[in-house]
Amino acid sequence: MNPTAMPSAEVDVTLDLVRRLVGDQMPDLAGREPRMLAHGWDNVMVSIGDDLVARLPRRAVAVKLLLNEQRWLPRLAPRLPLPVPVPVRIGRPGHGYPWPWSVVPRLAGDIAARTPPADHDQAAVTLATFLAALHVPAPPDAPRNPVRGVPLAHRADTFATNLDRLGASVDGRLITHMFQAAAAAAPWDRTPVWLHGDLHPANILTDGGRISAVIDFGDLTAGDPATDLAVCWMLLPAGSRATFADAYGADGGLWIRARAWALVLAIAFLAHSADNPRIAAIGRRTLTAVLDSET
Repeated sequence: MNPTAMPSAEVDVTLDLVRRLVGDQMPDLAGREPRMLAHGWDNVMVSIGDDLVARLPRRAVAVKLLLNEQRWLPRLAPRLPLPVPVPVRIGRPGHGYPWPWSVVPRLAGDIAARTPPADHDQAAVTLATFLAALHVPAPPDAPRNPVRGVPLAHRADTFATNLDRLGASVDGRLITHMFQAAAAAAPWDRTPVWLHGDLHPANILTDGGRISAVIDFGDLTAGDPATDLAVCWMLLPAGSRATFADAYGADGGLWIRARAWALVLAIAFLAHSADNPRIAAIGRRTLTAVLDSET
């Protein structure tokens, strides 16, 4: 097998479509010219003027994730130490577009995948402080995600499939051994905590060399915080990872699982980014960091 492309869009989100949706449903914004910003696996982002962004699902599976953002981010944001994109307007289906959508603030900064933080130790403390504030016990009706925040053993089959896609381009034997050793360790046995669920350098903003915001909470869920801590291997050099662990208070078992989650996500990024060089680069960097930390 070979790496695959990201999932295809099920709806064609064009600037003209966004212009008509905004004009009909939010007439006070109708004079603002939309501009395409980006699209990920699940959503298309279109700027509405300089300070707002329309966020529209491009696949049916993303609709529930958008609704989770609309419901939960307004409750979580007040206690978080960094800005997050709390929806300020809620859009409805229309003009052939079948799903709800959101308008969120356009937060200051560039993605860390393109503009990394200037001071890694400072970034480590900022990120640890943010995650410590987020990672509090979640209520019983918090969203559940079958692939994030779960015991590592639940990812074994998908991990093996993704690794197989990469073939001889990676050391499959070593990677499998590392994953199996971590998956055999004790799982998270405490109350599930709130998780971002998809925390990587393309979902972190920097401004003036500092981490300035965290975006894209579509995978918001509850579970094992190790999933989010995997970002350390995606963004920070080795010495700053230690700074992060100290600032967050990560114990040995949590840290072992976090490194294994970094491995899981690196392999997933590499296996499904044939048409996305930025995500592929994050995957390569993360895999190298995890393997280097094993030696």
